Amino acid sequence: MLNRRNFLRLTVGGTLLTGIDALAIPFGKKPVLRFATASDGHYGEPNTPFTDRHQAMVDRLNQEAPDFFFLNGDIFHNDARLLPEVKKVWDGLKMPYYISHGNHDMVPEDAWQQTWGKPWHYGFEYGDCGFLVLNTADVTGKYICPDMSWVRENLPKYDHKKHLFVFMHITPVKWTQYGIDCPELVDLFSKQANLRGVFHGHDHAEDGVKEKNGKAYFFDGHIAGSWGVPYSGYRIVEVFADGEILIYQVNPDSKDAVNTFEVKG
Repeated sequence: MLNRRNFLRLTVGGTLLTGIDALAIPFGKKPVLRFATASDGHYGEPNTPFTDRHQAMVDRLNQEAPDFFFLNGDIFHNDARLLPEVKKVWDGLKMPYYISHGNHDMVPEDAWQQTWGKPWHYGFEYGDCGFLVLNTADVTGKYICPDMSWVRENLPKYDHKKHLFVFMHITPVKWTQYGIDCPELVDLFSKQANLRGVFHGHDHAEDGVKEKNGKAYFFDGHIAGSWGVPYSGYRIVEVFADGEILIYQVNPDSKDAVNTFEVKG
């Protein structure tokens, strides 16, 4: 699946990656954790093939068989009546999955939690890895920064983990058309020694990575919706026992990865 020519120059955690350096990526090693993430299903958006694209993604992920999947916001499109229907689709996954709240997921937090069993902000652990899930929109779809009091209280709970990953639908840096600036949050991320990646949806036309203060912010295109990159993609993260992490974007219609990055722990 991977094409070693598809490496980009990136500095993460003090490690400079180039096309030559990338040859050291640990192909053939078995990861201790392998998870997938995708976003922006926009289930119910008029004049889009949302039903087919959702089912195709569920089928593809079941073939990939990661340890778990993360659905990073804009799961449905505005109409809260679609929530039970779209959950039934994602319940077709054969692995555990987690979710985040997006700006088009226009439903009150209590109804959201009743459906998914998770609030808008939460955390979880998997082995040596910690995961933090942050909310970036209110019930009307307005873009907002995450609840900083919650972040300041909960971020230190994962300091003891070897790796930390964050999921939030909207990027906290205004480097994309639809991003917003959350400088206090970015400052906390910059100081978090074990933070290996922040994962976003929202910007359907973005499927690469951006860097801020040595931290990587990843995008995954979109599952469905009416605009964006010309494929329905997802991102894979592989964590190895020696601390190396391999992160790559997948176009299911191609034999090669869209882009690949190695992060040194």
